[in-house]
Amino acid sequence: MEIQQNISLKPYNTFGIQANAKRFVLVNSNKDLKEIIASEKDIFLLGGGSNILLINDVEKLVIHLNTKGIIVNDFDADTVLITAEAGENWHELVLWCVSQNYGGLENLALIPGNVGTSPIQNIGAYGVEIKDVFKQLEAIDIDTGKTKIFTNADCNFGYRNSVFKNELKGKYIITNVTFKLTKKNHKINISYGAIKDLLLNKENPTIKEIADAVIAIRQSKLPDPKKIGNSGSFFKNPVITSNLFKELTKKYPEIPHYVISENEIKIPAGWLIEQCGFKGKRFGDAGVHEKQALVLVNYNNASGKDIYGLAQKIQQKVMKIFKIALEIEVNVI
Repeated sequence: MEIQQNISLKPYNTFGIQANAKRFVLVNSNKDLKEIIASEKDIFLLGGGSNILLINDVEKLVIHLNTKGIIVNDFDADTVLITAEAGENWHELVLWCVSQNYGGLENLALIPGNVGTSPIQNIGAYGVEIKDVFKQLEAIDIDTGKTKIFTNADCNFGYRNSVFKNELKGKYIITNVTFKLTKKNHKINISYGAIKDLLLNKENPTIKEIADAVIAIRQSKLPDPKKIGNSGSFFKNPVITSNLFKELTKKYPEIPHYVISENEIKIPAGWLIEQCGFKGKRFGDAGVHEKQALVLVNYNNASGKDIYGLAQKIQQKVMKIFKIALEIEVNVI
């Protein structure tokens, strides 16, 4: 391992933001990771760089976790346990599982990032979340260097949330994640209309057909980070009270929504942003994507502060018009 000085992080974040790491190290094994954290405590862990917005240079030691490996263990006749190292690319893992006819991750295809960060925000799409297929993870305690196993219950998963975003934030480094998937009798989820429409209402679609449909939908709506800098969904879909929802329907009877409980209604953040007139708008090199208002983009040379400033403008206008507080989903560094 070599600790490098003053390294550009532009290639390591999907927004393509120029920021420097004062010190940077590439880690390819958990053994090396333990050695590093034994001597360095002021660290910043960088995985796929898909869920961060860099608004400043990073003074801490940046550890780019690049560990690889997939282990398969039979659980029973119908179930398999897949353990993937933290540095594995998420989408590539999904495609590999689909190719092996292991079901459960197909709705989560084409989500950017690496395996190690997937449980932190309980990634989800098209009716499926990590918690639905999560068995356990291993993580290293930064203070002690000891490895600990976290079960599904231990992670305290919520909507784009987990214990690692709250009381354990910055205290553990996730080194691998184990998923409980099906080998047959797949429990498919095609509840979202867009998937059903693309599958032409097939009664028994395969998990590959579902993954292909999800990929096609995402590619039609979302920009490729390799072509235009972005971090996917920038804001969480807000959950509001039924009373506020009733108030809003008086002025916006067509407001799209998802009923979560008797008193909780989820509203698509992209719809709110579009109603505020931001969809497709550009402010210098920072902008809102023309096809999906939930995605903020870096057209070329926007700074992290440019993107963050635009996000704040959007939050302020959504609050003013709808009385809804939009919460940023990405980590602002």
